[in-house]
Parts: sequence; structure tokens; C-alpha cells
Amino acid sequence: MVEGKIEIRGLNFYYGTFQALQDVTLRIREREITAIIGPSGCGKSTLLRCLNRMNDLIKGARIEGSVKIDGEDIYGSSVDLIRLRKKVGMVFQRPNPFPISIFDNIAYGPAIHHLASKQALPDIVERSLRAVGLWDELKDRLSGSALMLSGEQQQRLCIARLIAVEPEILLMDEPCSALDPVATAKIEKLMLELKCRYTIVIVTHNMQQAARVSDWAAYLYLGKLIEFGETKMLFTTPKKRETEDYITGRFG
Repeated sequence: MVEGKIEIRGLNFYYGTFQALQDVTLRIREREITAIIGPSGCGKSTLLRCLNRMNDLIKGARIEGSVKIDGEDIYGSSVDLIRLRKKVGMVFQRPNPFPISIFDNIAYGPAIHHLASKQALPDIVERSLRAVGLWDELKDRLSGSALMLSGEQQQRLCIARLIAVEPEILLMDEPCSALDPVATAKIEKLMLELKCRYTIVIVTHNMQQAARVSDWAAYLYLGKLIEFGETKMLFTTPKKRETEDYITGRFG
């Protein structure tokens, strides 16, 4: 059995008295793309946020079960949340660049994590922007505001900002939902390029997108993991009737 980069076991998650996730068990492989699909309100984003403890910020949130990354239970009492969120970066539905320069957006993380000297920051900025295909477009505009970029450029910049702190896992919550089809295609191409270096987990309502970019797919419904498997198999020969109904459009 292949050991996962992320091992989720018996995960139950509650918002107060409401149970959003029910007994989810899932193995996510290293340096592959795993898509979490399902209708709105099924727990996709909740599950994603469990992987870097973003749900800790929600009053009344409670979790049962375990989430292990590289064998370490990230909900253990000794876990350093700053170190965890450096290792497990997150990209949100809408790009959220800081209202500062392009250069400072990228340099911010390495600076606060003390990963590099001030003299090394220009190299880190260049390397991170090159990784997301933005260097040639922005190299002469680094002092300009990040808020002046297009939506697609802003999303790439946010990914570069994560890469700058040398994570191992990238979580992407509907990263293309605010983008047009041309920009979406560019972000999807970027994801496929990045998976050789990072483990990527993406939440998407777009099943065509999941089919195009992911190696593995997990179908969630009402907080339950209905089916998980290789994307091609899950989309062509699903094992569960519920999965087939959702994929073929008979439900959801």
C-alpha cells in the first residue's frame, strides 16, 4: 500500500452542533493533484481547511479523528501552527494580494519566517515569479502595486507568495472561480507544472476542471466521502451509483 503524504482517518468535524464532515478517511499522495468534488455545501472547503487547521479560527469548531502529514498528527498539542502553515500553503477562491508592491508581496513570507537575508530576497522573488510564469511580465514593475494586476496575475502572484516560503503542500479552494476561461486555462497549466514539486489538493465545483488536472478525485456529499479513486476511473466507471448520478448530471 502506498503511504500518503496526507493521511486522514475517521475525520468528523462540527460547527457547534452541526456536523459538517462524517467519518472521512482519505489518503493523499505526494506530488500528485487530488481534487475534492461535490455539490455546494457538501463539506469540500471544510475538509480542505482541516489540512492546515484554518478551521481553528472559527468559534465553536470541533474536530475528531486524525490528520497526519508525513506521519505527524497536525492536531497534536505540540504542533507549531506557524510551521504547519508554512509547510501547507493555501490559495483562496478570490486572489488576495497584499496592498503593497509586487516585490514586497513575495518577500513578505521569507522575511517574517527569517528564511533569508535581506540581500537574498531579490533572488527569492525572481525564483518564485519564474515558477509561476510571471517574471518576464512583471520584472520591470516590481515596485508597482499588486492590486493593479489582472485577476489571473493576482492569483499567480498569490501562488508565488506561497512558493517563496518553500511549502510542501498547496491547498487550492476554487482557485479559478473568479477567473474567465482563458485565465482558468493558464492556472490549470500552472498546476500541472507545479505538481512535480508540490502535493496539490484542489476543491472545485467544476468537474471538467477536476477531470483535466487531477490524478485522484474524492466525491463528497452531505459531509460523507462517497467515493475516492483515480480520476479517470472515477469519471468513467464509478463504483457508486451516487457518484455516477452526480457526474452525469442526474443529481447536483
